[in-house]
Amino acid sequence: MTQCQLCEQQMDDDGYLCRGCVKATRVRLECLPDLYAGLLPFLAPPGGNGGGRGSKPVYAPLPVVEDILDLRGPGGLVGTAEQWLTVICRDRGHTVATPDGGGIEARLRAAVSGLLANMPWVAVSWPDAGEFAADIRELSRSVTSIIAPAPAVDRGRRIGHCPAIDPSGTLCGAVLRLLPGEKAVRCEWCDTRYPPYVWGQLKAWMTEDEKARHAA
Repeated sequence: MTQCQLCEQQMDDDGYLCRGCVKATRVRLECLPDLYAGLLPFLAPPGGNGGGRGSKPVYAPLPVVEDILDLRGPGGLVGTAEQWLTVICRDRGHTVATPDGGGIEARLRAAVSGLLANMPWVAVSWPDAGEFAADIRELSRSVTSIIAPAPAVDRGRRIGHCPAIDPSGTLCGAVLRLLPGEKAVRCEWCDTRYPPYVWGQLKAWMTEDEKARHAA
């Protein structure tokens, strides 16, 4: 049995990438042109010059967001895809097709097409398959985080520090939070639960611990 170079799971077949990682890498490659297009609305910087009414800006802002421009430029998505295609073709002893002009989007689609055509060989025969798949995964995640960022996680309301004492007499002291939708406060460190009927006592314990900390 061999180990997948991307997810590190054991594989029944020989090769460098498991079937799941091959499929995921193919999907990420196929999405690169759409991710490139999805960056376009983020290219223009937010409006406003930071000055008051009638004031003049201290400096002229760039007409585009540099990070987005880099991703959509020659060294961004298309550069990454073309570089990997060049390396794969070199290692296979194939001639690298020179881009026949056209815009960056056309070049990106051509590079993605070439990479997809080589995926069966990459997965089974190429020792650098894991590095390639990881780079494509990171590139996809970076662009996706811009286009569709994950919603912020509500960590709940901060209550104070856990007053639980372990058998050795050590104070827990971890931060307690009342999570959204929960009826009881639970310490994520020591797993002690504080239901609503002990909240009055919980506050008293926390106050005592706070006084002890200040007195120390």
